[in-house]
Amino acid sequence: MSEEKMVKKWYIIHTYSGYEKKVKTDLEKRVETLNLADRVFRIVVPEEENMEIKRGKKKKVSKKLFPGYVMIEMLVEREESLEGIGYRVDSEAWYVIRNTAGVTGFVGVGSEPTPLEQEEVDSLFRRIGMEVEKKARYSLAYAEGE
Repeated sequence: MSEEKMVKKWYIIHTYSGYEKKVKTDLEKRVETLNLADRVFRIVVPEEENMEIKRGKKKKVSKKLFPGYVMIEMLVEREESLEGIGYRVDSEAWYVIRNTAGVTGFVGVGSEPTPLEQEEVDSLFRRIGMEVEKKARYSLAYAEGE
């Protein structure tokens, strides 16, 4: 894959319900042992903290936003064609993720994983309280005619 066409994209993988955190830890271990840290970056189980009152006491409770789903950030190759822009997942990383215990597959059409749009990721991260990547803004001090 060529370096200039490589971009980071977020994908969603489907897991058995209730096994999201186990899949996350297993994937993190496999990525480390199989030296895929340069292609697979972050693995997130989207959870939201809520306050519940039980027996008259407030208690923080984590609730999964999407039971049975885990988010994963990967390096993919951007492909442009007449049909539009597509992204190709590294086959070795795809195989390792797909064949991790508890993972039933990627979310997408057929066997092709579909990446999340950056607006969806930012919205979701704000909701769960994670830091959203900020794009650099530049201010140039030029006047008209300079």
